[in-house]
Amino acid sequence: MPRLDLLARALDAPADLPLRPLPEAVGALLGELAAPPRLAAHLRLVHDVAYELIQWLAEFQPALVFDREAVLFGAATHDIGKVVHTAELEGPGSAHEPAGRELLLAHGFTPGEARFAATHGSWGEPAASVEELLVSAADKVWKGKRVTDLEDLLLDHLVRVSAPGTERWEAYLGLDELLARLAEGADARLAFQAAYPVHV
Repeated sequence: MPRLDLLARALDAPADLPLRPLPEAVGALLGELAAPPRLAAHLRLVHDVAYELIQWLAEFQPALVFDREAVLFGAATHDIGKVVHTAELEGPGSAHEPAGRELLLAHGFTPGEARFAATHGSWGEPAASVEELLVSAADKVWKGKRVTDLEDLLLDHLVRVSAPGTERWEAYLGLDELLARLAEGADARLAFQAAYPVHV
């Protein structure tokens, strides 16, 4: 099957698990770049998990103020630099991070939108925003990976806006339950991603 047909399927095909579509501008960019189908599938999965995270926050932590659209855009584009560094779709590497930022800027996206491509792997930086932490968390838990240090940083944000008298452990229980539930779907997500090739 031609690469663009596989890319279109990765972006739009129904799956055993219901997946939300990527933002229209992101889908168009992936098509323009003739992105590897596996990259499109991965971005769709992480975007979907990010959506679940922000839906939970809206319901259970409504006092937390953050840019929901930025989180969704960041999740949908965090690995866009792997269009340039395709070897990093199959193995480790961080060259895609600055490359992704530059690629997005070159295609007219704002520095605020492009930052997630460069920061999703450096969530431990002192200046990391809650939006960046959410994108990083989505990028870990989609495959069932739990990262205590990252979750603690996210929890710090939640505790700051919790009702007075709320103990840290109370905020932790809610976040942990959500992340555990998301992690349970990892096998189905990994199977969806693996169904799409890197090279066509």
